[in-house]
Amino acid sequence: MAGGGTLVIQTAFLGDVVLTTPLLSELARRDGPVDVVTTPAAAPLLEHHPAIRRVLRYDKRGADRGTRGVWRLARALRAHRYDRAVIPHRSSRSAALALLAGIPERIGFAGAPAALTYTARIPRPARGHEADRLLALAWPTVVPLPPPVSLGLTDADRAEADAWLATHGVGSGFVALAPGSIWGTKRWPYYADLAARLDRPVVVVGGPEDIPLAATVVGAAPSRAHSSAGALSLRGSAALLARAGALVSNDSAPLHLATAVGTPVVALFGPTIPEFGFGPRGAKTATLGLDGLACRPCSRHGPMICPLGHHRCMRDLAVDTVAAALAGISTGS
Repeated sequence: MAGGGTLVIQTAFLGDVVLTTPLLSELARRDGPVDVVTTPAAAPLLEHHPAIRRVLRYDKRGADRGTRGVWRLARALRAHRYDRAVIPHRSSRSAALALLAGIPERIGFAGAPAALTYTARIPRPARGHEADRLLALAWPTVVPLPPPVSLGLTDADRAEADAWLATHGVGSGFVALAPGSIWGTKRWPYYADLAARLDRPVVVVGGPEDIPLAATVVGAAPSRAHSSAGALSLRGSAALLARAGALVSNDSAPLHLATAVGTPVVALFGPTIPEFGFGPRGAKTATLGLDGLACRPCSRHGPMICPLGHHRCMRDLAVDTVAAALAGISTGS
């Protein structure tokens, strides 16, 4: 088996994986295509990316759970004889994989819990967008012009999205809505009201877990709204977003998918704030949040339930405000 090259270990959430793509592109530009360890959920996003040679699945919450899973994957990685590991995800488990795989050069952020196991500890920039902060791991290269966030969509991805749109009689320029989030307090409660107000076709996007929520939104505008939740692959969903005139999204993965395919975004921030580095990028974006709320932000991710019980950070963000922002950035007709 041919060995050498760079391994990137990124097993964080989907949005984090998308925001790692500029780092992958820079590493590939410098040293050739990289291999990536990621979760089964995120793997399809990366499998056709031009910067990537091979995607290795690590089911850390399933088949590879626990110490035995770490050892099993580490043994498999050792066989590839990588020259270096780049570790964006600041977890002890990721650090252990690189160490146990016998990878001689291990690059990660200085503040990570297992940073002592790295051979190069890079200070994590305190400010800026997360995609740019991750580029610091391209050490020792200075990146003068950061690569864009990208997915490398294929003709098959676009065909999947176009077939779904044709089946439902939806043309390009529709408004996409992403009402879901893993974290309960990140969910804006008025997507159904927004859908009812819009005079354009609406497509609700999300995974299988978002099907009930999407049905509620579609029910508010049954003649114009459609749900693609759970109906498309992850890459097919990204290709669908590329056909949208705009996306309205919580602080969650669809926001970053839309950024990667160049779709204008209205991003709604409640318990978190864009200053954390996870806002939308691009010329046609709008970032909304309730300013002046003393309890905001309340955590790095957003808890499942509002600690104070009122959820004002989202409940007080008016439909009028979101609709106006959407009108300001939308490219559809």
